[in-house]
Amino acid sequence: MDHKHFHIKNMVCSHCAEVLQEKLTDAGFEVQKIELGELYLSETVTEKDYERLVSIIRNNGFDIIDDENSRTVEQIKQLIIQQVRSEEPLEKNLSDYLSENIHKDYQHLSRLFSGVEGKSIERYFILQKIERAKELIVYDEKTLGQIALELDYSSQQHFSRQFKKETGLSPSHFKEIKENKRNSIDRL
Repeated sequence: MDHKHFHIKNMVCSHCAEVLQEKLTDAGFEVQKIELGELYLSETVTEKDYERLVSIIRNNGFDIIDDENSRTVEQIKQLIIQQVRSEEPLEKNLSDYLSENIHKDYQHLSRLFSGVEGKSIERYFILQKIERAKELIVYDEKTLGQIALELDYSSQQHFSRQFKKETGLSPSHFKEIKENKRNSIDRL
């Protein structure tokens, strides 16, 4: 094993990167850079150190991706998560956005994602949007109309229909009960 750049699965936020960096540094690894889905070490790791590295990564809820298809699927997930969490609306449709950023045909990306994840890219995108909506509703800082707009729904009614279809509750009812009915985004 002679690597120092790794693709990491389930790293969904900057806090994930901070936690992993702290754990690896505590274990004696010199982290050059860590960002969503990627880890760069300052030095290549030996086979023995690689096993230790994998153990630390897995013990913290992540995993190393070592094949091209899994890396592509993880890249799709990261792009979707970043887009859903961005306050900027998607300027183009999701298929064009993914194709342009990954530099692969969308049909290929779609088949690959469905084969690996067991759900379509569109389904994953909807689930991410609903989880983000739940988060924003619980924060109680924005109206439902503002949330619908931020998540790029065509209308508040469209948002409400999709939210109810996915959760069984209307957004206003969810807001009233405010139970912790959110899911971790790496589990979607």
